[in-house]
Amino acid sequence: MSYASRADIEKCRRVHKKFGTTYYYATLRFPARIRRRVHAIYGFVRIADEWVDNPQGLTLEQQRANLEDWRSQLVRGMAGECPEHWAMRAFCDAVDECGIPLEEVHCFIDAMIQDIDQAEYETYEDLRGYMRGSACAIGVMMCYAMDAPTDEDTMLRAKALGEAMQLTNFLRDVGEDLRDRKRVYLPREDMVRFGVTRESLEQGVISPEFVALLKFEIERARSLYQFSDAGTYRLPRRMRKAVLVARILYSEILGRIEANQYDVFTKRARTSKRQKLFCAAKVVADDERVLTQLVAHG
Repeated sequence: MSYASRADIEKCRRVHKKFGTTYYYATLRFPARIRRRVHAIYGFVRIADEWVDNPQGLTLEQQRANLEDWRSQLVRGMAGECPEHWAMRAFCDAVDECGIPLEEVHCFIDAMIQDIDQAEYETYEDLRGYMRGSACAIGVMMCYAMDAPTDEDTMLRAKALGEAMQLTNFLRDVGEDLRDRKRVYLPREDMVRFGVTRESLEQGVISPEFVALLKFEIERARSLYQFSDAGTYRLPRRMRKAVLVARILYSEILGRIEANQYDVFTKRARTSKRQKLFCAAKVVADDERVLTQLVAHG
């Protein structure tokens, strides 16, 4: 199977560079064939995510229809029919080339459909159910794209890294998700426990209660990063460097939230270009030492 043209792959790369700067920067460490697969995965995921998060006037029915058509293009593409969309052409090639399980792809699409209808989560386990498709499935796809081991423990740790990164996104984007999408990804049980209400979130109140809630969620995310680290040892050496760069830079967003005094309403926590360059240089110089330190710290 070979559907994608060079132009299709280039479009995926540009989308990746524009919207996924941290991930994109890390994947520059990959060999060309792996980069091509990762760009394709990102393009596939981003197109679907944009329909849900930035619908540009699409109705809920149109959003669902787009996602079901996305699924249909996937199924037909894997059956031998060339997909209509450039990102799907590139993605089907990647799925075929490295054997990405289709159940993981369907799990991702299911999560995007869930996002249209569900704006709050009662418990963290409920939120994890959503993240299983929106984040963990992507971690599994990445393992296949990188020719990594696919044993149960490696997959478990890859899913933990995906969950950690997704939770980091949720914490960074509390204000944006509520303001632009009317969604709250902080579990209601945690909000109740710390005395935080949806109304206070809507007002952007950085109260002691809200700070305590964010500290709790930040530690939860850090625990997930730390659990994932042992799985990074099992990656092919060149893949390990890129994953380490992405892991370190993404987890540093949590530190930026803290440095911003937990203001996730008016400030966006992000790493600077200088931090990205420094992190990449450190990992390239001695990834074994960096990873050993992360595992020991955990």
